[in-house]
Amino acid sequence: MASSDLLFNRQRTLHDILGGGLVADLILWRRKNLTVGILLVTLAAWVMFERSGYTLLSLVSNVLLLLIVILFLWAKSAAVLNRPAPPLPKLHLSEETVNEVAAFIRTRVNDLLSASQDVALGKDSRLFLKIAAYLCLISIVGGLTDFLTLAYTSLFIVLTVPALYERYEDCIDRNILKGYHRLCQLIIGEFMIVVWGMKV
Repeated sequence: MASSDLLFNRQRTLHDILGGGLVADLILWRRKNLTVGILLVTLAAWVMFERSGYTLLSLVSNVLLLLIVILFLWAKSAAVLNRPAPPLPKLHLSEETVNEVAAFIRTRVNDLLSASQDVALGKDSRLFLKIAAYLCLISIVGGLTDFLTLAYTSLFIVLTVPALYERYEDCIDRNILKGYHRLCQLIIGEFMIVVWGMKV
């Protein structure tokens, strides 16, 4: 298939477009065991949350509470029984790491504020329309589903659609391009009828 027969006249393979590393291998099912494992674990977690009515925040909170209680009791019992305290790594953030993270966040927030100011002052209509469309889409999707279902569905789509596309790439590209050309002919034909009153 020539590059002009591919969608968007691309020259690279789908694996290269996705980065060519472990993530691309996972998405394209080149490491089947790992991909199936991720799908099964997330499916089990999703089913557990849906059936139990538990939320992610309450689960994380309860797990952290359990961890803190276990460590506290271990440390107290170790002191009473003359045993060593629980082995914990020293939790410390270096000033350099904090400064790098702060600089990264500062630049992103400044970019966001600059774009927000442009939209609020009416300087960037295209960005305003994009933001409005995305917020409407998020609102509609958020009203139809909860976060965990959306996250699982998104993961499922990310792990299946690219692999199916790679497998049936020639057929999909050919049919999409054929449909695109038919749509262009239809639009041009309608344009000719409306503007000049002639059929193509």
